[in-house]
Amino acid sequence: MDVSLNIAGGGCTSTVFLMKKRAALLLLLITGICVPMEVAFGQAAANENGTSVSSSSSSSSSSSSSPRPSVANIGSLFTFDSVIGRAAGPAIAAAIGDVNSDPTVLPGTRLNLISHSTNCSGFLGTVEALQLMENGVVAVIGPQSSGIAHIISHVVNELHVPLLSFAATDPTLSALQYPYFLRTTQNDYFQMYAIADLVTYYGWREVIAIFVDDDCGRNGISVLGDALAKKRAKISYKAAFTPGAPTSHISDLLLEVNQMESRVYVVHVNPDSGLSVFSVAKSLNMMTKGYVWIATDWLPSVLDSLQPVDTDTMNLLQGVVSLRHHNPDTDLKRSFMSRWSNLNHNKSTGASGFNSYALYAYDTVWLAARALDVFLNEGGNISYSSDPKLSETNRSAMNLASLRVFDGGQQFLQTLLRIKFSGPSGQIQFDLDKNLVNPAYDVLNIGGTGSRRIGYWSNYSGLSTTSPEVLYTKPQNNSSNNHHLYSVIWPGETSLVPRGWVFPENGKPLRIAVPNRKAYQQFVSKDKNPPGVRGYCIDVFEAAINLLPYPVPRTYILQGNGQRNPNYNELVQAVAQDQYDAAVGDVTIVTNRTKIVDFTQPFMESGLVVVAPVKEQKSSPWAFLKPFTIQMWLVTGAFFLFVGAVVWILEHRMNDEFRGRPSKQIMTIFWLVCFEIICRPLILLNLHFLLVDNFSSIRQYFLPLHRCREISRRYRGTNAEVKSSCNGNHSLSMHISSKNAV
Repeated sequence: MDVSLNIAGGGCTSTVFLMKKRAALLLLLITGICVPMEVAFGQAAANENGTSVSSSSSSSSSSSSSPRPSVANIGSLFTFDSVIGRAAGPAIAAAIGDVNSDPTVLPGTRLNLISHSTNCSGFLGTVEALQLMENGVVAVIGPQSSGIAHIISHVVNELHVPLLSFAATDPTLSALQYPYFLRTTQNDYFQMYAIADLVTYYGWREVIAIFVDDDCGRNGISVLGDALAKKRAKISYKAAFTPGAPTSHISDLLLEVNQMESRVYVVHVNPDSGLSVFSVAKSLNMMTKGYVWIATDWLPSVLDSLQPVDTDTMNLLQGVVSLRHHNPDTDLKRSFMSRWSNLNHNKSTGASGFNSYALYAYDTVWLAARALDVFLNEGGNISYSSDPKLSETNRSAMNLASLRVFDGGQQFLQTLLRIKFSGPSGQIQFDLDKNLVNPAYDVLNIGGTGSRRIGYWSNYSGLSTTSPEVLYTKPQNNSSNNHHLYSVIWPGETSLVPRGWVFPENGKPLRIAVPNRKAYQQFVSKDKNPPGVRGYCIDVFEAAINLLPYPVPRTYILQGNGQRNPNYNELVQAVAQDQYDAAVGDVTIVTNRTKIVDFTQPFMESGLVVVAPVKEQKSSPWAFLKPFTIQMWLVTGAFFLFVGAVVWILEHRMNDEFRGRPSKQIMTIFWLVCFEIICRPLILLNLHFLLVDNFSSIRQYFLPLHRCREISRRYRGTNAEVKSSCNGNHSLSMHISSKNAV
């Protein structure tokens, strides 16, 4: 499929010169990444394939309208012999055939596919991409490598040729730096947030990232770190290895991370070499109880491509949790799956080789075809023009002046962004960030001879056991309290959620800061005996440590010289700056400090308290008189005499009890005042008369004197008999009987 380059000044071709030209083009590409370089390719190759190409002069760019072309070239760029390539190749070929056989799409125009293999090499992939551009393609499907996509994006930016990648998932490719790059698969940005939700769901706070040190690996793990930070978790260590690293290097890397504290591993590698990580982990006994392995979407792609999977491979992956692209189970998907075994692909693989990337590759061809149909219907032309910036390179043997730019590239790109349709992979529609709408993943648990789906993740509802298509019809609720998954069988064949961490073999003890106080040393102070400190706060901390089911190595470090109390704000700031791992002492919880460190629940509250010495005192039966001072006794006596005088004045004229000898009157007043002040407030007097018929009921009531007189006057002249007698105070006992009581 390679097309030889025309040597300037002659019509023959030279293999040696071809290789030199490839190297020169690559060198020019690498040095020109930061400097805009407009590139176009020869008109002759485009004319050979039936694509309309306009002619232009070196001083100005002009394009003439042309009729609808009979052939439109579309390029594809991926590694043919790879996990993704073996799935994408047949799918792209099938899509080209379906488009050309559909009379409703591109009538009168046939798509011509030009494929180049990147051979799993960034260098060769870049050279193949440059050769592909010579054929006057209107769009390029691929590449699958994010690293190659970064380089080629600079080329297509100048050529105005859209780059439609079905497998480059690097989140940074969505930047404004690459306007002509369009991702037709899920962005790893969402996958990393799905992993962060998984980590938070099971209560882990630290993970170790194992990844390939390339653009896709580094940038994906960077997003994972940001996602975990938003949930107050973190990546404790980033274990990177080079692409194609030998097994010995991976073994050394896993031995290193196995000595660390975290037991939660996130594996983000390439599908073609990812299984070697689990093979080494199995040999190091790292697939046992207590370990957690989370793999990104590369693992289901490998397993789906190997169907049926051999037993040895499955034994390496028992208990692994992984994510897979969620593709709705529609009629389009089922129809495509039924055709897969009959597609024209490598017969040696039989019915295997399929994974979700085949669906995205198939829909990518249809996206380009539908957009090209709309582009032509709206009056667009497939025409090219030379770039005046390259006119000064005519003296170069590379003949860069012959490179041309797709005139309708900008219009075609906007058309691609407007296309909406449903394909086997799901809804094909782009948001404002040029990502596919409704990103979602299946959460899988590898076990036995296959995998089991334990739930879903989507940016609409988070983790759920309900399909995203159902949740899209309901109000959005992405709260962590609403996240649910089915049970997981973890490594070691246990359903108990692993703790996710252990004490590292080479770990350092906790650095515990202790204030070296001068005052109130009962709380905390320096001690000559181990562990070097003592006090109430230390006793509480040690008691809490002893309740843990595992040992916690720790070292106490005194803060201050003991001559005066240390500055507690500086102590808290030192903990926040990671000079100490924690602090133990009488540290007051205030607002400013809670913004930079976390406090435990207070085990001692200050508040308003009364501090008194604890000592025994003899109690006295007259202790109740202690609150009564001399002034209080004088005031009480004055009120006593005042009340007695008032009562005597009011009752002396009408009450015989307040007459007679002075000693009698004084005694009466004394008892009356005592009753009023001491006894009467304790008694609720409810004064009622209950009069009944038949002379059978006689009730006795105690009434004030003036009420007795009112009742006596009321019943005078009636048949009622009123008897009263003094009860020794200002109330009287009255006995009333009546035949006709009113």
